[in-house]
Amino acid sequence: MSMGVGIGRREITGMVVGAVVLALLPMVVQDSYYRHLLIMVFIYGIVASSWDLSLGYAGIFNFGHMALFGIGLYTYGLATTLLGISPWIALLAGGVLAALAAALISLPILRLKGIYVVLVTFAFGQLVVQLIISQSDYTGGNQGLVRIPSFHIPGHNLMRDHKLGFYYIALILLCCSTVFLRLMVRSRLGLAIRALRDNEEYATSRGISISRQRLITMAGSAVFTGLAGAFYGAYFRNASTDVFGASLTTLLLSMVLLGGISTIYGSLLAALLLTIFSEMIAGLGAWRPIVIGVLIILVMLAYPGGLYGAIAAAARALRRLGRRQASP
Repeated sequence: MSMGVGIGRREITGMVVGAVVLALLPMVVQDSYYRHLLIMVFIYGIVASSWDLSLGYAGIFNFGHMALFGIGLYTYGLATTLLGISPWIALLAGGVLAALAAALISLPILRLKGIYVVLVTFAFGQLVVQLIISQSDYTGGNQGLVRIPSFHIPGHNLMRDHKLGFYYIALILLCCSTVFLRLMVRSRLGLAIRALRDNEEYATSRGISISRQRLITMAGSAVFTGLAGAFYGAYFRNASTDVFGASLTTLLLSMVLLGGISTIYGSLLAALLLTIFSEMIAGLGAWRPIVIGVLIILVMLAYPGGLYGAIAAAARALRRLGRRQASP
């Protein structure tokens, strides 16, 4: 039995329990460094799970996703430094402009497939980078923006509470993002985009509009990606073109693949494991990405469905075992 727009009661219960556990976690984890790691897990989880919506569920080979993150970041930086807009309003503006940019990029790829979608979305990311560099008087160019204003809560200093305030803001964004994405994929829209992914000819013959679904999907995957980018700017108080680089793009894409395509939760789990594991092997230096790459390959070979698929398979095996033991 399901509730709302298709999210089951069991899933809602799991969401609530997970949110409560994460909300109480700072009582145990009081060290600023570990809280910083968790904040990065939340940011990466938002971006990776949003990418899974367009890449996994819709089957759109969108390689301009990190450009949407960068648009949210620079929107926040420019709005707060040049225009003097409130950081909270600038945060929302980052999500709105990222969604508008995603809707814009969806127009030239409405009728494209495969490698052509990759090329167009990749070119879009490069265009955004070049635009930022060319407008160095405002964006700082290759040097980036520094000393960006951060959030302000009356009577509370977010910079002196061992990152507790940033932790809860990031957690709220993560919870809202996860609920939003799950509502989308469990709705009739989710069924439509999966139908287009699996059999485009049959889906269009049943009246599903490719243009409409792609535009909504791209915009939906961009909203919280832009919000995460804006939060990233407020948290680190700087913005640079490094966020468009291959290193961060590869890391986020690895989280989507390792967690499991078309799962949402898999990306969140992979964000947690990869972020922590990457810190654990930081002493390996240049060998670190190689080790991570080998790990991802091994997991994908053993479990093509990713970590979430492996966990789901283990859960099904345990249920079957339980039913066998219960039967006479």
